[in-house]
Amino acid sequence: MPNTVKFNSAYPSIAISDKLYDRARNLIPSGTQTLAKGPGQYSCGVAPKYIHKGKGSHVWDVDGNEFIDYNMGIGPVLLGYCYEKVDKAIIEQLSSGITFSMMHPLELEAAELIQRVIPNAESVRFSKTGADVTSAAVRLARAFTGRDKILCCGYHGWHDWYISTTDKDSGIPQCIKDNTYTIEYNDISSAEEAIDDSVAAVILEPMVFDEPRDNYLHKLKELCHKNNTLLIFDEMWTGFRLHLGGAQEYFGVNADIACFSKAVANGMPVSVLTGRKDVMELLEKDVFFYTTFGGETLSLAALKAVINEMSEKDVVSYLSYQGSRLKAGYNEIAENLNMGYTRCKGHNSRTIITINRAPAEQLEIKTLIQQELFKRGILWSGFHNISFSHTDEDILYTLKAYEDVLPIVADAVEDNAVRSLLRGKVLEPVFRKTGNFHTKPKTGVAA
Repeated sequence: MPNTVKFNSAYPSIAISDKLYDRARNLIPSGTQTLAKGPGQYSCGVAPKYIHKGKGSHVWDVDGNEFIDYNMGIGPVLLGYCYEKVDKAIIEQLSSGITFSMMHPLELEAAELIQRVIPNAESVRFSKTGADVTSAAVRLARAFTGRDKILCCGYHGWHDWYISTTDKDSGIPQCIKDNTYTIEYNDISSAEEAIDDSVAAVILEPMVFDEPRDNYLHKLKELCHKNNTLLIFDEMWTGFRLHLGGAQEYFGVNADIACFSKAVANGMPVSVLTGRKDVMELLEKDVFFYTTFGGETLSLAALKAVINEMSEKDVVSYLSYQGSRLKAGYNEIAENLNMGYTRCKGHNSRTIITINRAPAEQLEIKTLIQQELFKRGILWSGFHNISFSHTDEDILYTLKAYEDVLPIVADAVEDNAVRSLLRGKVLEPVFRKTGNFHTKPKTGVAA
């Protein structure tokens, strides 16, 4: 019998998952299309590798095991799997066609809806992935300012201009690496040191897990405009989770350009580029940003359905409420066990479990937590990405699972025995920064 969402006597059987992966790893580099979904991020020997279906907040793997999912497609599934109103919109549009030889009215209808809910969306363009629109935003900023340098803060996709700041920078020319630098979040002094007349734009996630302090975002905008530098918000995570109007509405500060994807279409592939009309009008002739599938109708129909559902129902408050229960509950359990090295933090709608130990030990502890949660029917990789389909029952069950699992972890840490309890390899880090963090770009060279 496959495992279900309960305390199971054995770890899940994953024989079919393993057979599929044996076929895939010699054909697909790294075996996965998305690093955060790959087997290196899940407990080897315990976790499944392939999901077969989902409904609401639950998923079933190819071996039939059932889990409460707290990754939700690594963020995009905001309302829930197979959400009826979204699926209905997709199916209705499917009967009329997907991609056409001319424009489709959905392009205009979706853009008008985005403009209605997103501050400063004077112009709107669509694409398919987050990296598409962040890279388009950077190109726009360079064209508008006549400068080359970019300062970034957060994760912005796989394209050369950004990934050159990480340890996965092989294949990127040095001249591109020389044009992107990083600044430290919530440290306005690092931005003051780095912004000069060679910087086209500062692009950042307006919030990851720490909220801006001391009007950081407002001060950053003021600093950018003082230097005629554009401010770009990467709202892949903050968009539609913090507020229907995203971080711009939530924190009361408008960026010059704002980029969205993930939760905007409940799992369908669409991304949104918005911003000031005087900047965005360069897309008319000067800046090339077009794609065959930018007007693909199933995703735009899903986008409309998601925004309408969020407008009609108080989805944002629900996400915050359920997430706050998990955050407070985890922290209470950890405190009662004197586990001062772990906390749950972040905005209620998207929280992370932090483990304040040496890096290698962090990963071992995280692996043990994940391993034991899989046994109890919870798909977890250190985050709570809350959806509108996570029920009271899901939350209460998850807190009970933490009550079961955290004492195991506390004892193992106390006895220095975490590694001995692991049934497979330790989890791999997804991403590491390299040495140009908080590096001031060379001055005096405009594009």
